[in-house]
Amino acid sequence: MSDLPNCPKCNSEYTYEDGVQLVCPECAHEWTAGAADDSGDAGLVVKDANGNLLTDGDSVAIIKDLKVKGSSSALKIGTKVKNIRLVEGDHNIDCNIDGFGAMKLKSEFVKKI
Repeated sequence: MSDLPNCPKCNSEYTYEDGVQLVCPECAHEWTAGAADDSGDAGLVVKDANGNLLTDGDSVAIIKDLKVKGSSSALKIGTKVKNIRLVEGDHNIDCNIDGFGAMKLKSEFVKKI
């Protein structure tokens, strides 16, 4: 039989090679052979301004005064943000700031606390 790894997403044993990628016919997940060995769930990798890895539920602090479009006020340096959620896109942090409301932030303007 083949010695291909199981699918990292659904653990199916019916994986096959398609060029340089491995494919799972059950969940349609595609990955490279090296990526399958590194981690089972590649997930979203987001780092703060200091290079620390961020995860869902972390608390961060803003490191620069940020102007907010559509608002007369700005987010001040040192503002603490609790329970962040990581999302795909340019603004990769989705959060709720006390006294301000829902906001999307770029990870380059925050540091993990």
